[in-house]
Amino acid sequence: MPIDESTPFKPVRIAVLTVSDSRTLAEDRSGDTLVARIEAAGHIVADRHIVRDDCDAIVGLLHGWIDDETVDCVITTGGTGVTGRDVTPEALARVQDKAIEGFGELFRWLSYAKIGTSTIQSRACACVARGTYIFALPGSTGAVKDGWDDILAQQLDIRHRPCNFVELMPRLMER
Repeated sequence: MPIDESTPFKPVRIAVLTVSDSRTLAEDRSGDTLVARIEAAGHIVADRHIVRDDCDAIVGLLHGWIDDETVDCVITTGGTGVTGRDVTPEALARVQDKAIEGFGELFRWLSYAKIGTSTIQSRACACVARGTYIFALPGSTGAVKDGWDDILAQQLDIRHRPCNFVELMPRLMER
């Protein structure tokens, strides 16, 4: 997709959340991959945490970031599968004002070309919550690369045409 070079780049302040019962920061390859891509694109990592697969804990952390004026966007990795412990989509549902259905649809469509029907197990999703974008990616490094490289890198770049999420940020709280 085209980049409008006449528009100045605007860095987005992004918080990164890894949802996992087993990873630590030292072992968080998916989170590391996401942080590296965010920074390489010129954006700012506003904060980073790992939280267990616990809906209340995820919701609490999300509320804190949603209310933090230094966070424009949250990207999570992990907890989007279909097992009993996978609760990231449920946490997003508890904080969201508006779902962004197309994000999960596009993620699975792109993923299908790489992993075939296994993509049906992904519950990647996104929403807007009190003016903050939240994107939930699966926990594999491949999924993080796909979600960032094929969707978020463009949509979080104000220069992307014909439209992008960044240019809508000032209007997210309109009523």
